[in-house]
Amino acid sequence: MTESKHSLFPDSHAPAPGTATSPTPDQPADAIQVADRLHSAAIHLLRRLRIRDSESGVGPAQLSALSVLVFGGPRSLGELAEAEQVKAPTMSRIVAGLERSGLVKRKATEDKRRVRLEATAKGAKILQEGRRRRVESLADALKGLNEADLQQVAHLAEFMQQLVRKL
Repeated sequence: MTESKHSLFPDSHAPAPGTATSPTPDQPADAIQVADRLHSAAIHLLRRLRIRDSESGVGPAQLSALSVLVFGGPRSLGELAEAEQVKAPTMSRIVAGLERSGLVKRKATEDKRRVRLEATAKGAKILQEGRRRRVESLADALKGLNEADLQQVAHLAEFMQQLVRKL
């Protein structure tokens, strides 16, 4: 992307102290440096957009779990814990809070031995509104870009989606 006075990531992209940026035999130095900068930019972008999530009144851990249920469909507690990379007792506490707020409900399975967790209409609405707020914030930042830079960001977004599928 060409340099613009409306840079999306004005912060320094210098590696954090102690970050390994030395080349390895199977990765050239420039791939490591690009990966480091991309990692930093992604974290900064998400942190800045996540600020808008406070408007939902739901905490980050609950929003993340709710997101799995809204966009990924119903799950068992164990599946949800695995998706969120937490232990079952932690997920149980998160789900209890979501249930108290009316954002998630338990649904019995056909064999009656297990339950599936699913987002309620209220939960889906809160998540969709949060996504809309984050997308609007990002769109506001993109409005300052010229057409060529905006096109580059569009190509980068597509490339990043392809890259994520490789991870």
